[in-house]
Amino acid sequence: MLRKVKQNYQNNTILAVNFYAMKVFKFGGASVKSAEAVRNVQSIISRYSDRLVVVVSAMGKTTNALEEITKALFDNDKDIFTELVNECRYFHLQIMNELFDENNLSIFDEVNQVFDSLIEKKNQVISDNYDFLYDQIVSLGEVVSTLIVSAYLAQKNEKVCWKDARTFLRTNDKYRAAKIDWDITQQFIKEEIFSSDCQIIVTQGFLGHTVEGNTTTLGREGSDFTAAIIAYCIQAESVTIWKDVPGMLNADPKWFSDTVKLDKISFKEAIELAYYGASVIHPKTIQPLQNKNIPLYIKSFIHPAADGSVIQESMEFDGLVPSFIVKTKQILLSLTPKDFSFVVEENLRDIFEKLAQFGAHINVMQNAAVSFTVCMDIDAHKLDALIQEFQKEYKVKYNTELELLTIRHYDQETIDRVVGDKEILMEQRTRHTVRIVMR
Repeated sequence: MLRKVKQNYQNNTILAVNFYAMKVFKFGGASVKSAEAVRNVQSIISRYSDRLVVVVSAMGKTTNALEEITKALFDNDKDIFTELVNECRYFHLQIMNELFDENNLSIFDEVNQVFDSLIEKKNQVISDNYDFLYDQIVSLGEVVSTLIVSAYLAQKNEKVCWKDARTFLRTNDKYRAAKIDWDITQQFIKEEIFSSDCQIIVTQGFLGHTVEGNTTTLGREGSDFTAAIIAYCIQAESVTIWKDVPGMLNADPKWFSDTVKLDKISFKEAIELAYYGASVIHPKTIQPLQNKNIPLYIKSFIHPAADGSVIQESMEFDGLVPSFIVKTKQILLSLTPKDFSFVVEENLRDIFEKLAQFGAHINVMQNAAVSFTVCMDIDAHKLDALIQEFQKEYKVKYNTELELLTIRHYDQETIDRVVGDKEILMEQRTRHTVRIVMR
């Protein structure tokens, strides 16, 4: 049971500490996916003499596995649930067996206790709020990974402390997309991080807690945001996100060949790219760093000595090359009032409220006299319910499995080259950006 954190935080005393010597590192799932990968993380950390806050994601594809576990439990499929939990436990125990010479260390008990508690959920009353259940289960991936990483660092004589983000990141109760309470979080982070003399503090990305002590998550890939939150609250010297790419690229290598590394871009450009879906950084990461002018480095955990990319204040280097962002599995939804009336402010208010209610994320939208069209992301299990809700008042047309292409600093030749012979369903252009929905 997580402790309920004191609400009377104004009366707490902040330790007088020099915050500026600290750096924040974030390691994603790919960087801790195996025993070899964890050893590499320790090797990278050992290169630095600074005090570090190390934010770690779940190992490998653990988040995906825990999502399946959540679904099995919610569907009351206890056999599948048990099988999936044991597979997830075995995956982590394999890594631990390679990292630690003895299997009677306390870390084995700690990790097994997490999975034992998870197994016990099949004998408990399960919440009918799927998003609440999701956060209580999927959050365990970060808990387990940080327990393992901190134990391994300690074994290597690093002066390390494990800290539970579920006690110092205060959020509201919007499960799976929780919002940070900045004032209380800043108070708690300073107390937690500076309550000991540890050289290295290991904590979880992606996680928070409500005033009642329930676990929340900040949204998929939210560990970058966690690193930025902590850096903001302690006025860190810098944040470094360690990736399997050489830095911030102008396109995802999975979609484009001949990608170019962006050595230096501004906070403003990074916010634009993140908003449009650039996978290297979480969309919410930049704002808190920009607000306190904390540089963000993107570096390779494969080649840690390489320069990587830096995101900072100057806009001098923006726009030197076009950047390309592709989002797949897009839904294009078109609504027309059944009485063929104009789409006016009242309609739009109703539409936006329903989209928010069902957790849809709007990427592009257009409205005409009698129609409104939106390209969006939405969980597959919520799409049918959303359509049924809209069909009460609107004629609904929709397409699935589409692509959304965004090009920053485009020209027509670039558009023609990338789009090729694909069918364009919707297009929007501004001075610097074009967005194309196509199939």
